[in-house]
Amino acid sequence: MENPWKTKSIKVIYDNPWIKLEEHQVVIPSGKDGIYGKVIFKNRALGIIPIDDEGNTWLIGQYRYTLDEFSWEIPMGGGPLEIDILESAKRELKEEAGLVAEKWTNILRIHTSNSVTDEEGFVFLAEGLIEGETEFEETEQLHVIKLPLQEAVQKVLDGEITDAISIAGLLKVAKLKNI
Repeated sequence: MENPWKTKSIKVIYDNPWIKLEEHQVVIPSGKDGIYGKVIFKNRALGIIPIDDEGNTWLIGQYRYTLDEFSWEIPMGGGPLEIDILESAKRELKEEAGLVAEKWTNILRIHTSNSVTDEEGFVFLAEGLIEGETEFEETEQLHVIKLPLQEAVQKVLDGEITDAISIAGLLKVAKLKNI
């Protein structure tokens, strides 16, 4: 389908190592002049749902500065655009949950908030797990819990998990695993 939007100009408003904010002067689909803000992410969003042989998974809890509240999520993080997404997912799973997986399946591609950002996310299913030590980054104060996958899915349905990538990933795995 043809793009009905026309870009007249782009101005960078803010730029740091993780995001860039642009102001776009546009012609909107009706033909009138308009303005659009766009947040450009410099990493891909990566979520991982590890499942062990007993049907357990891991959730990561942390205080999210942007929300000013605590959040339960699947293990996740950012993967630099120039690095293979699977390699970044493996790194995140080891860092946050202390896990290494023998089998990886990319189960989901997601745009996290496509009205304001170009952020692209991927969710992987990780199986054949080997437990080890976590390797938290200095900005992370994480709480790690292991629980039955069915309980994690119920946390989504009960509104206890509100992160979009976690919700989409857990519901997709629930469908794939017939939970």
